[in-house]
Amino acid sequence: MLLNYIKISLRNFGKQRLFSGLNIFGLAVGMAAVWLMVLYVADELSFDRFHAKADRIYRVVQAAKWDTGEMNLAITSAPFAPALQNEYPEIEKTVRISSEGGGVIGVGENKFREGNIAFTDPSIFDIFSYTFLYGDAKTALTQPQKIVLTKTLAEKLFGDASKAVGQTVFFSNNYPNAVTGVIEDSPTNSHMGFAALRSLPSHYTGGWQQAELYTYVLLKEGASPEKLASKFGGFYLKYLKKEMGNAQYKMTLQPLTSIHLYSHLDYELGANGKIQTIYIFSAIALLILIIACINYINLYTARSMKRIREVGVRKAIGSERFQLISQFFIESFMMTIFAGAVAFVLVLALLPLFNQLADKTLTIDHNNVLVTSITALAFIVLVGTLSGLYPAIQFSGFRPVVALKGQFGSQSGGNFMRKSLVVFQFMATVVMIACSAIVYKQLRFVNTKDLGFNKSQVLTFHIDKNDIRGQVQSVKERLTQNPLIESVASASNPIGGNNIGQNAMFFETESGAMPAEPQNAQKFSVDNDFIKTLEIKLLSGRNFDGNSEADLKNSVIINESLAKKQGWKNPVGKRVKYFTDNAGNTAEARVIGVVKDFHIYSLQHKIEPLVLFLPDPMDRDNLYVRIQAGKTKEALTYLASTYKTFDPEATIDFHFLDENFAQQYRSEQKQGNIMLTFAVLAIIIACLGLFGLAAFAAESRTKEIGVRKVLGASIQSVVMLLSKDFITLVLIAIIIGTPIAIYAMSEWLKNFEYRENLSWWVFALSGLVAMVIAIATVSYQALRSALMDPVKSLRTE
Repeated sequence: MLLNYIKISLRNFGKQRLFSGLNIFGLAVGMAAVWLMVLYVADELSFDRFHAKADRIYRVVQAAKWDTGEMNLAITSAPFAPALQNEYPEIEKTVRISSEGGGVIGVGENKFREGNIAFTDPSIFDIFSYTFLYGDAKTALTQPQKIVLTKTLAEKLFGDASKAVGQTVFFSNNYPNAVTGVIEDSPTNSHMGFAALRSLPSHYTGGWQQAELYTYVLLKEGASPEKLASKFGGFYLKYLKKEMGNAQYKMTLQPLTSIHLYSHLDYELGANGKIQTIYIFSAIALLILIIACINYINLYTARSMKRIREVGVRKAIGSERFQLISQFFIESFMMTIFAGAVAFVLVLALLPLFNQLADKTLTIDHNNVLVTSITALAFIVLVGTLSGLYPAIQFSGFRPVVALKGQFGSQSGGNFMRKSLVVFQFMATVVMIACSAIVYKQLRFVNTKDLGFNKSQVLTFHIDKNDIRGQVQSVKERLTQNPLIESVASASNPIGGNNIGQNAMFFETESGAMPAEPQNAQKFSVDNDFIKTLEIKLLSGRNFDGNSEADLKNSVIINESLAKKQGWKNPVGKRVKYFTDNAGNTAEARVIGVVKDFHIYSLQHKIEPLVLFLPDPMDRDNLYVRIQAGKTKEALTYLASTYKTFDPEATIDFHFLDENFAQQYRSEQKQGNIMLTFAVLAIIIACLGLFGLAAFAAESRTKEIGVRKVLGASIQSVVMLLSKDFITLVLIAIIIGTPIAIYAMSEWLKNFEYRENLSWWVFALSGLVAMVIAIATVSYQALRSALMDPVKSLRTE
């Protein structure tokens, strides 16, 4: 019997090649889209789970609130790790990681910049699982000035990774590091990627407020992180209260496996993902799957109308309903199997493009064929059941007398179901079109918004050597001798990287008193040419005087946000007291100028109170250079050659400011690309489903069309007759989908402190696009039916 069902199914596929092909293709596209999305979601959920002790590893983070500000830090200071180890027996081991180990690295003449290098304690290999290819994990970083390379960096330096151990590499300030090990590259599904690990300097320490590294703890087996965290109040009282004052302080433990999707603190190691993105992409995948199944049902329904008499004959000769349902289910599963095969080919073909869109390195798992095969089979069974259930029940339920006449009988319930499915398809399509448009509109807004300075034609690069930092003024003077270089400034950080940081300071009140409690403000060291180079507007007061010793220690410039927060009517002359060391000593400066607010962080962040200081020589390690428009190539060549007269060994890594800011929106750009891609797929699949329903409607009204044409109906009137119902369905979908899209994008835009308003025309345009697509799809089938010979139409019964 099963073999007979398969033969009948194959015969029916052959008779209806167009519908079968559309059905298989539509279902295959949907399955491929879901497959790709499942790979993406699975990769995001797998972050840091490759570590053997991942369930016992936690990161120590801290938060605090004052009446005048707050902090939420992923970083801690050096004393945290040893103090935690001594205080709490539940902690088996601790490790500290500093991301500041990079720079120009080289062996002999082979030199290049590698920024992704970390300092760490030797216990890192006791806590995290990294595979050693060469060297001994137990001793690799136990001595100062040792380094463990990843395989890729070892090959880049020495050609052959096996020859690296025992060699010496040098950093930009001529610091030698002996290579003691080579490990496999850090997996991409880790929040903590690196190219090499260097040993922390011996007896490395610092003040409790000098937060600059990441602290991880490995709990003993059976230890409760909740119970341990409940004891941290005592830690605060013993070690931090003196430093923090009356702050509402909280230290917490973050599970290692939750950092990538759930942690978005200041000074994260890298750009983490978001669990909201997983929810969004999972919802999109589910929508695509549902749309593909709906498309299948509609096309299958339209194709199967020609088999009503077959159903009647089978029932007349004694077929049970169960047998008819089995027949339709067999066809459904066979079509799903064919679609699955096509989907597999599509996934293989589209995976490189999808990786590029999603910034991933996803692969289909070839290592575990059994698991992959079982998953694919389960997926086919699920889709086959969902897609085949409704047609099987519907067509097996025809009464024999009605079916033998080739009539559809009373199918009002079936019509309602089919129309509801089309409404759902286009509702989802309208939502995805609108959301894609809003994402790209917001990205355009953040990339073109006035940031309070002129970011065009400004590049930054880092000065590696300390002796060159002491010659910055000479470097600036030499560079500006050429008209290709319009202006040069130096600062302690490149802006746009979201890493300037905050400091506790005391600000004079309007009454002239100095408060007892400090407030948080961003502290940024810039020289006297910074305001001119970035074309920042000076609202009141004056700029720094680069030749004034008093300005170096006793003068600051603030932004207008700080002046407004303090309620200063005349900020110039107000006193600012700031900490000078870890012992709590302070110095006092006066405000000499106020600048218009400008963004040093991306537009996901609100402009905060900012204090500008003149930098010490060693803090002048980033140059800002404004180059002549239209002469970028020539200016970069001149800049590199001129700078190398000061540092012949320099490896200059230029970063344009507009690129620095754009880099912060990579996650949103990725979301937009994926959403747009899947919106296009949803449109394609929805159109196939609409085509199927239009074919069904035209076929069920063939005789009516013939009668109307005999009575003089025009082609236009017939087309309108067949199209108006579908236009109504799409209008209903637009009405339902628009509020959903508005709500979804209102929530998404909350990720940005500065954002575009939701414009009505975006949603209207999304609906119009869906309407045009629907009309174009339906009109083809309607026109085809309207042009049919009425004599043939009247002979359909």
